[in-house]
Amino acid sequence: MATKKKTAKKIAKKTVKKTTKKKSSKKTVKKTGSTVTLGGNPVSVSGKLPAKGKSLPKFSLTTSALQDITNKDIAGKRVIFNIFPSIDTPTCASSTRKFNEIASSLSNTEIYCVSADLPFAQGRFCAAEGLANVKTASSFRSNFGATFGVNLTSSVLKGVMARAVIVADEKGKILHTELVSEIANEPNYDAAIDSLR
Repeated sequence: MATKKKTAKKIAKKTVKKTTKKKSSKKTVKKTGSTVTLGGNPVSVSGKLPAKGKSLPKFSLTTSALQDITNKDIAGKRVIFNIFPSIDTPTCASSTRKFNEIASSLSNTEIYCVSADLPFAQGRFCAAEGLANVKTASSFRSNFGATFGVNLTSSVLKGVMARAVIVADEKGKILHTELVSEIANEPNYDAAIDSLR
């Protein structure tokens, strides 16, 4: 009888230990990403935007001429990264047109419209629209989305980038960031431009 009681106690202790381990391991899992919405439905984003006041992370993008650009190529210039899912969607097209309009009034500033689209598609859109003030840059062969924390990791748009804006000064110091909370919405253009004044 005593042996049965001891065995029952041992089993009970093991069960408690397993339950405790499961609970504690859940507590240690930290969310590192952000969440935005698409049509009101939550969409996970791979990380967080680089912090204002910090230096731009090291990056590589590909231009419409299939040349890679890095931090070195924008040194000494103010830069706006207009980041979005795809040039072939209405909101992304609108933001590209709007930033093209804004670019003509900014000195020593380059605006890059960044997406995972192939450089050919980006170039074709800008040529068809007559947009000459913005530059296009593709992340199709780089880890730009992961580095800047903007990869979408769920929903039908999984694999492309969230809508975001990052502004940096001539020294590469970040002046402004915005992760647009609803992918279908346009970014806050005024806030981006005001950060350069």
